[in-house]
Amino acid sequence: MRLLVSMVIILSAVGCGNSNQHSGLPTSTNIENLMTTPVKDIHSNAEPGQAIMQHLKWNAEIDFDSMRILGKASIRISRDPKADILILDTKNLLIDSVKAGSETRETPVDFSLGKFDEILGSALEIDLPPDADWVHVYYQTGDGAEALQWLSPQQTAGKQHPFLFTQSQAILARTWIPLQDSPGIRFTYEASVKVPPELLVLMSAENPQQKNQQGIYQFKMEQPIPAYLMALAAGNITFQSLGSRSGVYAEPELIDSAAYEFAELEEMISIAEGLYGPYRWNRYDIIVLPPSFPFGGMENPMLTFATPTILAGDRSLTSLVAHELAHSWSGNLVTNATWEDFWLNEGFTVYFENRIMEALYDSEYSEMLALLSLQDLKAEVDEMTKNKQAGDTHLKLDLKNRNPDDGVTTIAYEKGYFFLRWLEERSGRALWDKFLIRYFDENAFQSMTTEHFLYYLKKNLIEKQHLNIYQDELDEWVYHSGLPESLPVPRSGKFERVDMDLDIWLNTGTFPSTDQWSTHEWLHFIRGLPNDLDHAAVISLDETFDLTGSGNAEILAAWFEKAIVYDYKPAYPAIAEFLKKVGRRKFLSPLYRALANTPEGKEFATEVYEEARPNYHFVSVNSIDEILDYE
Repeated sequence: MRLLVSMVIILSAVGCGNSNQHSGLPTSTNIENLMTTPVKDIHSNAEPGQAIMQHLKWNAEIDFDSMRILGKASIRISRDPKADILILDTKNLLIDSVKAGSETRETPVDFSLGKFDEILGSALEIDLPPDADWVHVYYQTGDGAEALQWLSPQQTAGKQHPFLFTQSQAILARTWIPLQDSPGIRFTYEASVKVPPELLVLMSAENPQQKNQQGIYQFKMEQPIPAYLMALAAGNITFQSLGSRSGVYAEPELIDSAAYEFAELEEMISIAEGLYGPYRWNRYDIIVLPPSFPFGGMENPMLTFATPTILAGDRSLTSLVAHELAHSWSGNLVTNATWEDFWLNEGFTVYFENRIMEALYDSEYSEMLALLSLQDLKAEVDEMTKNKQAGDTHLKLDLKNRNPDDGVTTIAYEKGYFFLRWLEERSGRALWDKFLIRYFDENAFQSMTTEHFLYYLKKNLIEKQHLNIYQDELDEWVYHSGLPESLPVPRSGKFERVDMDLDIWLNTGTFPSTDQWSTHEWLHFIRGLPNDLDHAAVISLDETFDLTGSGNAEILAAWFEKAIVYDYKPAYPAIAEFLKKVGRRKFLSPLYRALANTPEGKEFATEVYEEARPNYHFVSVNSIDEILDYE
């Protein structure tokens, strides 16, 4: 059926539900038999084989006083002729009424909300009249909508106006819009959003570049996207162009520093296109959000959301921008079918990010990034193995009865990257790049399972080029625990010199010359510090380089983690201030976890957290509550 064309397919019976049951790549017969079978996503209540959304028309008013969105979601569907019900995902939405019919003809219909599940929310089941191809849901967001971060004026840079932003990944879009919240279901959308006239609204779509007096803004996304890429930001926002198809949004107080930091964006876009084909999303803009944003960046199409912690003043942290830009191909263009296939988004994106940074600077720069990734990956694998979570070190995950957020680890990112790097090394860069160009082109605006990717890899690279890449090797990377013995090992001359400098200091007390060090060299140096460093050496190190006073968030986070291990009390006021100011989970979780290792540290962390918690997004709160046993 044509309604299923954009749906990802189940490709085999090889363990999509349980990666431990893998028994090999799918055969061509499996592929042919199941090409029209839509995936049943375990993290969505939707039944896309019965009725699937194709287009969303969203009308909304943002009420900052009540901290609610008042909305109407009109959804065009394609349905099996026998289907008499549409199932949408919701979580804590207040449904006022539901109507069905055509785009302009609305007739009230019966609907019901299913039993509430802590992870999935409630299924919204809508009765469909025989001729209905549109449904219209009138609703408002409930208290504590997990995707929404409402900020008071005092929580913004300007201190004058409120701010709102969303974070829909992985399955939080259902907390602010009723829809089919699965990465395997794509739809186009248009929107009309009203805010107070002093504010500007932006979405993951075509965006305005200045405010209007009415405070009403229109949006259109003509390329089909999954629900987790629905995004909205509203506040006192201004715009500055960076080129013919790129620009940056930020609060006025940050716009100049943001524009400076992202000055290489147009060049990055051109490099990416030169590697893997045309950019298919019209514009690429970035918005720098307030500090409570829980991630480094979020790849919302046409409008990447970014943390202010990358505004280092020297463009040293813009690999994050390359990462989010790369998602315009890996993730946004070709999307993981389910959250158990998350590595297909992030592993590809880290690989692509690394290639962009190599082309923008040189291979020495990209190898430093790769070595830092390898350090993170080994540490995560060791921690998971120690905690009896070896199954979570598989690339293909088993997330049944679990929050998909559990899969957001360095495994998807870094093990996925090294798997693709291994494939590049085994096939040769020229053949590998040719394969990736074809992969992105032939699968554009579609979803992908792990099994489908492996089948595609086998047919279009391994067999076609007669490569000596074997099934057991692929299985070891994708379906086995830990890290393969064939793991590529990057080399960096700069890191080798840092290692020598560290040895000299530890043995002689002579500090290295660091004037030309990049952020990456500093991170490697700090990570290499022994955990049993004596107190006098810690004081001397900090007094010499003022690590506690660094203006670079990456360096601060790495140093603070060591300072906690050393119980270096002079750093604790700065640690508290950092935890209160920054909402990025990548920084928060390791620091709270390190503090929680001792009773005294946990008491300090809890005191800080009680003050900082109201400023964090749900995504960060959800993780740190567990770390501190906070109730």
